[in-house]
Amino acid sequence: MHISFLLHNAYGVGGTIRTTFNLAGALAEHHDIEIVSVFRHRDVPALGAPAGVRLKHLVDLRKKSPTYDGDAAEHTLPATVFPRGDSRHRQYSRLTDARVSDHLRSLDADVVVGTRPGLNVQISRQTRRGPVLVGQEHLTLDSHSYRLRREIGHRYALLDAITTVTEADARAYRKGFKLPGVRIESIPNSVPAPGIAPADGTSKWVIAAGRLHRVKRYDLLVRAFADVVAVRPDWRLRIYGGGDATGNERQALLALIGELGLHNHVFLMGSVNPLEAEWPKGAIAAVTSDRESFGMTIVEAMRCGLPVVATDCPHGPREIIEDGADGRLVPVGDAAAVTGALLGLIDDDEARHRAGRAALAAAQRFDPSRIAERHERLFTELATRAPRDRAHGALRTTLHRTRGRVLDGAYALRYKAADAISKGKPA
Repeated sequence: MHISFLLHNAYGVGGTIRTTFNLAGALAEHHDIEIVSVFRHRDVPALGAPAGVRLKHLVDLRKKSPTYDGDAAEHTLPATVFPRGDSRHRQYSRLTDARVSDHLRSLDADVVVGTRPGLNVQISRQTRRGPVLVGQEHLTLDSHSYRLRREIGHRYALLDAITTVTEADARAYRKGFKLPGVRIESIPNSVPAPGIAPADGTSKWVIAAGRLHRVKRYDLLVRAFADVVAVRPDWRLRIYGGGDATGNERQALLALIGELGLHNHVFLMGSVNPLEAEWPKGAIAAVTSDRESFGMTIVEAMRCGLPVVATDCPHGPREIIEDGADGRLVPVGDAAAVTGALLGLIDDDEARHRAGRAALAAAQRFDPSRIAERHERLFTELATRAPRDRAHGALRTTLHRTRGRVLDGAYALRYKAADAISKGKPA
C-alpha cells in the first residue's frame, strides 16, 4: 500500500512527530510510505527522518531558502478550510489551504492519514475520492474547544476511520458523535526498544520527564519528594524537560525547591534529546500529571525497565500500568499517596526489581512493529470493503459534501459578523 501521512511540522520536536515517525518507519518495512509536512522551518528534521520514508513539505518557512513562502501575500490571510477551533489556526492561511488542497487532490495513495484535528478536517474536505481517509487523534476529545468539537462532529463523517490513543477517548468519540460508517478504533502510540541496557534498579534516583507545564504537576512531585527525603535522604530526583518561553514554571519550581531545602535532592535537568540514555540512570519513574492524552514517558520508562508511579488521571496511565505489578497508580493531586507509592518501592528492593522486570516485559506490546500491525490491519480492512459498502460510502460522501457547502456558507456569515463586531463595524 501507498500510505501518506499529513503532519503539521515534521521538522520540530514533539510527541506527535515522534510517534508518527515511529509508525511510518515500521510500516515502511512492507509499504510505500511518505510523510508530508505542511511546514518546514529547518533544513533537517530535529528527530531525524525515519529510514525508508519519503519526506516532503508544502510551505517553506526557512528565511534563507530560495523557496521561502513566509512573505507570500496569501500567507497573511487567515485559513478558511483549516478549522478555527484548532489551536494551530493562527499558523495556517489561505496559502496552506491551497497547498494542502493541491497536494490532496493530486495524491495517488491508498490511505491518507491526518495527524491532528485541523488536518483531519482538511483531508476530509480536500482529498480526491478513492483513498481511505483516517484521522488520528493524539490529544483527547475533552481537551478540544466547543468550536472544534462542533467542526469534528460536522466534518469527521467524511472520514473512513478515527484512531485514538486510548480506549477511553474512543468511547468518548463513540458516545459524543453520530458518525455512521466511520470506524473508531483505539491504537496506542508506539515506543521503540532503547538501544542501551535497561535499568538494573540499584540506583537511588527517581526520574520524571516532560515539558515544564502546570498540567504535569511537578510542584506536587517536588512536595511529595520532600517527604521521601525526610525518610530516605539517600534518594534523589531528576526532572527532565523544557519550559515555555517565559520560563515561569521553571522559576516557580526552583523557588519551591529552595523553599523546601531540596537543592541537593531535586534537579531540573532541562530538555534532553534523545532521552532514552537518561531513563536507565534511575530506578523508579514518576508521573504526577492532572491529565495525559496517552503517557509516552510512561511507556519510555517502562521500556527501560523502570516501574512507574503515576497519577490515575485521564486518559492513559490506567491503560498502560497494571497497578501493583509494573507500577503504582495513585489518586490525582494526592501528594501523600505519591510519597507512599515511591517509598513502597524505595524501601522494598525486591518489589522494585520485580516491578521493573514486569514493566520491561509489559512494555513490549508498544513496540512499533506490533502497533504498525494494528494500523496495517485497519487500513487493509477499510481498503478492501465490499462493493456495496463502497457505494454506500460514496453516497454518504456526496450527502455530507452537499451539507458541508451549506454549513460553510453559514459559518462564513457568522465569522464575518463576529469579525465586524470585534472591529466595531456594522456587519
